Amino acid sequence: MVSALTDALAWIVVVAFATSAVLQVDYRQYSRYTAVAAWTLFAVFWGLLAPYYFFEHLSIIEGALSAVAVPACLYTAYLVGTGKRQLETLTRSIAIMGLLFLPFETIEPARRFAIETVAQQAEWLMAQFGYYPPVVEGEHGYMAKFVFTGEHVVTGESWKFPTTVLMACTGIGSMSIVGGLALAVKAPWKRRAQALAIALPVIYGLNVIRVAFIAVAHGEQWFRNPTMQDIVFAVFPSDDPNMVSYLFADRMLAQSASVVALVVLTFVLLRIVPELGGVVEDVAYIATGNEYDITEQFAE
Repeated sequence: MVSALTDALAWIVVVAFATSAVLQVDYRQYSRYTAVAAWTLFAVFWGLLAPYYFFEHLSIIEGALSAVAVPACLYTAYLVGTGKRQLETLTRSIAIMGLLFLPFETIEPARRFAIETVAQQAEWLMAQFGYYPPVVEGEHGYMAKFVFTGEHVVTGESWKFPTTVLMACTGIGSMSIVGGLALAVKAPWKRRAQALAIALPVIYGLNVIRVAFIAVAHGEQWFRNPTMQDIVFAVFPSDDPNMVSYLFADRMLAQSASVVALVVLTFVLLRIVPELGGVVEDVAYIATGNEYDITEQFAE
């Protein structure tokens, strides 16, 4: 139910952002009104997702980011509505990000292609290190579920440790963010193309490594020990000892590393396209209320 509602709302939000971006050319006042509506709806979108990430997906990082996004989007709507900040580039980038990501999220053939491609390449990578888990049909109906067999943590009986590749595991989201930023700023196409040529393969490659790492860590129960169990159970609402390795590998290690990698990659891209600093300045202002001159620093 949440997925169907948020998918529909996501398209409405993206259309609103795109409309605002188009109106920026000749109808700036109407563009501002539309942007206010878009940012307000964006807050509703994240508000719907936050409980899912916290309680169903068991992702502390994604849940926290979604929760923080609600007041951030509402504050952005206020800034744009009162004319304190234009945020036109940020608005354009959100529109482009959505147009890049949503087809993979909501159109079944595109979603299947993305998920099964990542699963196949993660399977190949695991094979290079001597791991050959069977790949079976997952709950979503795609051949993208790795099934390791081992011992149950408590009973010692034979047990299956499955890891299913989902849309969130494909890296499309992160690639859409970078693509939206690079395509939204006003900079020479050559430098923007260079930024994309570096960023997109790096993001995709790291994502395949992440999927393979999580599958093997869970399947081989790499983090199965009492200390790690205490840590995981203190953070996540779970009492299944068989899930400790998965939760630690995915929800704690991999997701934290993904955030760090995205921040590092942003600094690299700023060296190539300093104009991206304008968007970073806008985000920093929304977060802190302070002005920063990031573009000038990286343009030197």
